[in-house]
Order: sequence, then structure tokens, then C-alpha cells
Amino acid sequence: MYVFDARIRYSEADCENKLTLEGLLNYFQDCSTFQSEDLGLGVKYLMELGQVWALSSWQIDVERYPEIGERVKVGTLPYDFKGFIGFRNFWMEDKEGRRIAAANSVWTLLDLKSGRPMRPSQEMIDGYRVEARLDMEYLPRKIAIPEGGEAGTELVITRHHLDTNYHVNNGQYVKIALEYPEEDFEVRRLRAEYKKQAYLGDVFCPVVYRRDRSYVISLNDRKGEPYAVVELTGKRK
Repeated sequence: MYVFDARIRYSEADCENKLTLEGLLNYFQDCSTFQSEDLGLGVKYLMELGQVWALSSWQIDVERYPEIGERVKVGTLPYDFKGFIGFRNFWMEDKEGRRIAAANSVWTLLDLKSGRPMRPSQEMIDGYRVEARLDMEYLPRKIAIPEGGEAGTELVITRHHLDTNYHVNNGQYVKIALEYPEEDFEVRRLRAEYKKQAYLGDVFCPVVYRRDRSYVISLNDRKGEPYAVVELTGKRK
């Protein structure tokens, strides 16, 4: 388990003075990065091995969005390894220990040159020390795509979409998908299924499926094959 203290910054807030969903996702990503760096299993370690942990799926359940200046704790724990797959929980809680949000994530270890999945070394598995998984609802990784989608605006991938591995960071897919719900729609659950890596110069052709309390956004290539599928479930404010 790894936990760090934080305070919600102005730069992370929306027009209602609350942390954005993108900001919450960034806290979770940073938390796992901090743990890996402190264990000596971080970015440099993986680069030297020619490996990368690629996110396969997210599920983030939000109780509420904390406000600017609010002090929070952010935590993570790996809870299982199966073959080349790693499983990790995240959470954010307030200063009284009440849960603000919880997440489940599934990661695949890849060889950077071939793109093929690899089994993590025993050094990695021993370093992370798996623990009992978080008490939360666990939904399937696969997201069903409804009928009757509408085409969104094409988007060309530029440098600011990329991370240290030179592919589109998983948070960028979510940020793009968040452009499509109505302004008064508050997301309480995010699910994201990542199908394939996107790189500089690739083109996203979004298809948006609207339902009563949710949106499904499929970020496709020009052949209609998805890079990622994002489901946003919530309510009107």
C-alpha cells in the first residue's frame, strides 16, 4: 500500500470550484508512479528493461468531487498478478477518512520494441507486495457498444497528448471523451477499455452513443476500429 497527502489546487478545478474527473484520474496515475519510483521500479527501471506497463482498463467510482483547497489522501495497492496482467486499486479520501472515490485498474506489461505482452519478473512481483483488494463493486472490463451512434469531430494526435512512452496517455482518452456529455451532466462512474496504442499523427474519429444516464464514446481510427471505448455514467446536476 502507498498513500500520500495532497491538497486540491486551483489549476485542477472546474468552474464550480471542484476537482475535475481528469484531475482525479491524474492523482491516481501519480500515486502509482510515486509508489513505483520509491520502490525502484519506476520509469527509468522500466526503460532500461525496454518494458512498459500499459493500462488495459479503468473503473473509477466517484462519491463526490472535492473542492479547491480541500486536504485529501490518495492511495493505491496492487492486489494481483496473473501472467502478464497486473491489477491495482486506487482511492481518495477526505481528512476524516471518508471515501471520495475508488478505482480498479488492469495493466499489461509490454515489450517496448515488439509491443508483445511479457510476464513481470519476480523482482517486480516481490517489490509490489500484493494485498487484499479494495471493497468496491467490480464491473466487467469489456464495455458493450450500443446501437445508433453519432459521429464526433475528428482529432489529430499531437505532442501534448503523449507521455514518456511516446504514446497517447490514458488520461488523454478520457479528457477527449469528456467533451461530449451535456454541460449539466455530472459523471459518477468512469469505465474505459483501451484496445490499442495511439501515436503522434494518428487520427481519432469519435462515435458518441447517448443513453438516459450514460454516454459511450468510442474513439476509433478511420477504419472504425477503436483505440479506446469510454463509458461515462452519472446524473444531471
